[in-house]
Amino acid sequence: MKLYVDLGKNSYLIYIENGIMDEAAEHIEKVFSGKKIMIISDDNVYPLYGEKLKSALAAQYECYELIIPHGEESKSFHTLPAIYTALLKARMSRSDLVIALGGGVIGDLAGYAAASYLRGIGFIQIPTSLLAQVDSSVGGKVAVDLLQGKNLVGAFYQPSLVLIDPLVLNTLPERFIHDGMGEVIKYGCIKDADLFGMLEGHSSFTDLKEDLTDIICRCVDIKRAIVEEDPFDTGKRMLLNFGHTLAHTIEQYFQYNRESHGEAVAIGMYQIMRLAEEREMAPEGISERIRKVLVKYGLPFECGLPLADLMEAVALDKKNLGGKLNVILLHATGDAYVYPTSTDFFTKGTQGRII
Repeated sequence: MKLYVDLGKNSYLIYIENGIMDEAAEHIEKVFSGKKIMIISDDNVYPLYGEKLKSALAAQYECYELIIPHGEESKSFHTLPAIYTALLKARMSRSDLVIALGGGVIGDLAGYAAASYLRGIGFIQIPTSLLAQVDSSVGGKVAVDLLQGKNLVGAFYQPSLVLIDPLVLNTLPERFIHDGMGEVIKYGCIKDADLFGMLEGHSSFTDLKEDLTDIICRCVDIKRAIVEEDPFDTGKRMLLNFGHTLAHTIEQYFQYNRESHGEAVAIGMYQIMRLAEEREMAPEGISERIRKVLVKYGLPFECGLPLADLMEAVALDKKNLGGKLNVILLHATGDAYVYPTSTDFFTKGTQGRII
């Protein structure tokens, strides 16, 4: 499947196809005519795919690689100097290219480095995790984390190409399949009731696997349409943050060492809709439907923390603008809306609440 993200001069193609990793060099040649390529990957992914990609590209380009430790801890300012040093050592110019080969951490980190190095260098995404394939590789949000919170320093910087190969998911550890399903479920919740129904109708990820390429396409197409309408996250794109207000605070609270992003999103979606339902702001039973789907795909729905302990991080969240917090709620599955509120949404009448 081929999708076109129409953003004027920043437009690009997304290819979703089994085995496209083997054809990556051919697709890259169509969009990049420079001389040098830096592949940025991590120590889990590069041994699986990096050398093969580099060898294919080396027939036409001068290729380099930078391999960083896997994990959210690498998505910080502490990692950026090593990336900039590698780019400078390779004498990379603004006419050259960075390829992000990996999951969401690599895509965000390499993308931010590409956006900031020499005020912008070419950038291609080859996502290798389910979460990155259905969500973070598309839309141009790139960032690093601060100790105070997730993605607090970043940029909007669109790739020039995204190549998605569902077959690479066969090498993912089981936990990170579950992690990606957190974002898949999010898309069903906010924009695709039929997708949510499909997820309800399957018994497990193994049962779902034959439909996986179609599911990835549906999620990416939803995000494509939203990004085209709202590339800078000031309106409709906020819907993509369903569950994230709590998710980011949970990740930050545990210093990115406990829940993965998709796991934290899962908790956030359920707990936010549970609060909304209790306040008669959502249809009865919707949070329980979400909980059952989360459990089916191996995702958590609670973290065992007092809600009050998360409020300091919520106050710092970048979605909290001028004391106003935009929380994403559901009228029904497939029908999300932005609810302008404040941290009172989480604190009013919830003293001692464990989530």
